[in-house]
Amino acid sequence: MKGLIIKSPWIELILEGKKTWEIRGSNTKIRGPIALIKSGSGMVYGEVNVSDSKELTLKDYQVSNEFHRVQSESSQALPYKKTYAWVLEKPRIYKEPIPYKHPMGAVIWVNLSI
Repeated sequence: MKGLIIKSPWIELILEGKKTWEIRGSNTKIRGPIALIKSGSGMVYGEVNVSDSKELTLKDYQVSNEFHRVQSESSQALPYKKTYAWVLEKPRIYKEPIPYKHPMGAVIWVNLSI
């Protein structure tokens, strides 16, 4: 399973079902279940399904705060040259976080054996 590294407070919002778009500077072809790793923790906290990835215009980004949860004052410009919303569904929080071994150089994705 692939693990996506996400910083706090975004990972908590995703796992609570309050953030359904993860904003990234690249597209992803990955679909289906992925694990969610809290950046810097060495732990997998849950999982979510990736159902889509779509490129956003500035207008899309500005009117979609309810999905990505970035504060409106930060929405004056796109955060990346090309900005994508990775659409997330069906979050599931693990009862106990699962430790994993972080490979050197991994920044976005980690291949997990859980």
